[in-house]
Amino acid sequence: MPRYLDPKNDLTFKRIFGEHPDLLKSFLNALMPLEEHQRIESLEYLPAEQVPDNPAKKNSIVDVRCRDNTGRQFIVEMQMLWNSAFSNRMVFNTSKAYVRQLDKNEHFHLLQPVYALAILDDIFDHKTEAFYHHYRIVNFHNSDEVIEGLEFVLVELPKFRAETWTDRRMAALWLRFLKEVDEGWNVVPDDLKSNAEISRALDLCEPGAYTDAELYAYDKYWDAIRVENTLIAEGEIQGRTKGRAEGRAEGRAEGMAEGRAEGRAEGEAKSLVNIVTNCRRNGFSIEQIQAITGLAEEDIREIFRSHPGKDEQSGYTN
Repeated sequence: MPRYLDPKNDLTFKRIFGEHPDLLKSFLNALMPLEEHQRIESLEYLPAEQVPDNPAKKNSIVDVRCRDNTGRQFIVEMQMLWNSAFSNRMVFNTSKAYVRQLDKNEHFHLLQPVYALAILDDIFDHKTEAFYHHYRIVNFHNSDEVIEGLEFVLVELPKFRAETWTDRRMAALWLRFLKEVDEGWNVVPDDLKSNAEISRALDLCEPGAYTDAELYAYDKYWDAIRVENTLIAEGEIQGRTKGRAEGRAEGRAEGMAEGRAEGRAEGEAKSLVNIVTNCRRNGFSIEQIQAITGLAEEDIREIFRSHPGKDEQSGYTN
């Protein structure tokens, strides 16, 4: 049995930041681009599931959602694998939270900002070594002119180096905690152990804090991530192979470019189908499959219908 569980796992991440508002407050104050006078003083949790107005719309799941004492909302998400739909889903969730602040007869001046924080255990921007990405609605010609309301922060953990954030000590400690703590840890560095908030978060990563059923769910989550990672890699290999074949037939440069794009799309589609069917085979619920894939419920059920399994005879209805 490991001494610590990985805090990036869905189970541990939600236990730490979804059940302990003081730790979430520390995490957000450290990582969000807030001025001193904007720091969060207190917060309350909001329902994590944003139920759509129309059942035909996507049923989006976020990890942790909260509101501070001034009315600002914060959506926090841990994402293990990057895919092209992730940024669209983040904008969708954040915009939906912003719009839903008002009832029909309320005024627009009552709207409060909504912030999204996504921690990625993957790299999406290969053009820069920067790991911290802050997005706002700004004037194209003058970035000092800002339309307030929505802000997005994406952090690429694999790129993070603590020595680059010496001026943001608490932020560096939290990111080190997320990046470094895993099941192979035996010795805790003094600077992590001596910080009261990080020390409490470490206590919440100890296996003894969880039931056998929760530890089983912890392992199932990693199984799903490994399956998805493997299938995405296989899809990329198939895409490159198809691209080379078409490139030789139609002209190497143009054919390879088109083939890679088409093959990657085809591979990603096959990967999603395989992920859904593998998750179903392992007993995952519709909601869990949505959280892993980002697919709408109706899309998942369509995959069930087009790829029936043995559970169809037993009345699978999740």
